[in-house]
Amino acid sequence: MNYQAIIDKFYPEDNELKHILMVHSRQVADKALSIVDKHPELRANRQFVEEAAMLHDIGIFRCQADGIQCFGTKPYICHGTIGAQLLRDLGFPQHARVCERHTGTGISLQQIIERNLPIPQKDLMPETIEEIIICYADKFFSKTKLNIEKTQEQAVLSLAKFGEEGVERFYRWAELFK
Repeated sequence: MNYQAIIDKFYPEDNELKHILMVHSRQVADKALSIVDKHPELRANRQFVEEAAMLHDIGIFRCQADGIQCFGTKPYICHGTIGAQLLRDLGFPQHARVCERHTGTGISLQQIIERNLPIPQKDLMPETIEEIIICYADKFFSKTKLNIEKTQEQAVLSLAKFGEEGVERFYRWAELFK
C-alpha cells in the first residue's frame, strides 16, 4: 500500500492543511514505530503501523477546524469515522479501523449515546495492538503545535476533560509501552 498516494488523492494541493497533516502523521508514526521496535514481544505489524499512523487523520479535511486549516462542514469529532469510510471505500478496512478508533483513547458506545455524539452508534475502542499503539502515540502530538512532543502529564491533561476512564486507559498503555 502506498499511503502517500492515498494522502495525495484527498489532499492534491500542497497547502498548509496538507503540511499540518503530514507533519503530525509523521510524528505519530515515528513514535508508534519506536514503540514497535522497543517491544518485539508485542508482535505488532511494523509496516501496518506506519501506514495506518500516516493515514489515521485522513478525514480531517471534511471537518470544521479553522485553527488547523480545515474548512469542511462536519464537526471535528467526525474526522475518524469520515477517514474510516474513505479508507473502506478504497479497500483498506484494517486501516479504517485505526481511523475510527484513535480519538481520545477510544470512544465507547455508551459515551456516544450519553454525549449524543454525531458519529455512528457503535463501540469505537482500539482493540488490536496496532490500534492501541497508534492511538497512544497520537496523544503526544497536536496539530496546532507541530514539532512539539507533549509530556505524559500534558497528554493526560488533554484527555482528562473527557473523563477519568480515558486517563486510566492511557496510564495502562503507558505502563505497557515503557
